[in-house]
Amino acid sequence: MASTDSDGGTHRIDKAALRGELLDSRRRLTPDDVRDADAALAARALELDELSGAGTVAAYVSVGREPGTRALLTALHARGVRVLLPVLLPDNDLDWAAYDGDEHLARAGRGLLEPDGPRLGPDAVLEAETVLLPGLAVDDDGLRLGRGGGSYDRVLARLAKAGADPALVVLLYDHEVVARVPEEPHDHPVHAVVTPSGVRRFTP
Repeated sequence: MASTDSDGGTHRIDKAALRGELLDSRRRLTPDDVRDADAALAARALELDELSGAGTVAAYVSVGREPGTRALLTALHARGVRVLLPVLLPDNDLDWAAYDGDEHLARAGRGLLEPDGPRLGPDAVLEAETVLLPGLAVDDDGLRLGRGGGSYDRVLARLAKAGADPALVVLLYDHEVVARVPEEPHDHPVHAVVTPSGVRRFTP
């Protein structure tokens, strides 16, 4: 392994390698695997107190072979939960808009699906009692490995700066809960990870 440089270069290399492995694993999933996981994840997530008691949830629309959120979004919307979905800005920060059903999702850049309603501003996420974070892995300490774009690092920094303390939840496949992910100073532990086989909680 390469030696660690002064700005944490080894961590970046480790993260890149781990991301590559996890993305390769997702690419091997069949459409049936993804569909079955979507239904199981929704069933598990809907049992969470953090979702069943929330008035506003910040979530995201899964695409490709990401662990599915579509069934969960539909169920939360049917319950009357206000669901906020991200809108990617040119600088990789996130704006937000309300989810009003799949018929109001539009294809955007990078293959993303975004709501077609009014934009509410980046600070709208501060209203959420629970934030569902995309990720590639979560480790035994609750540290999340994202895809590296930095959008959700900005969201988490915005929440921290405002003193907001929503429940942070990640949806993953079972094998994506790992012993360790490389840690950096700006990383925020999450409160829970939901997989098709169950829920694991952490104490940030």
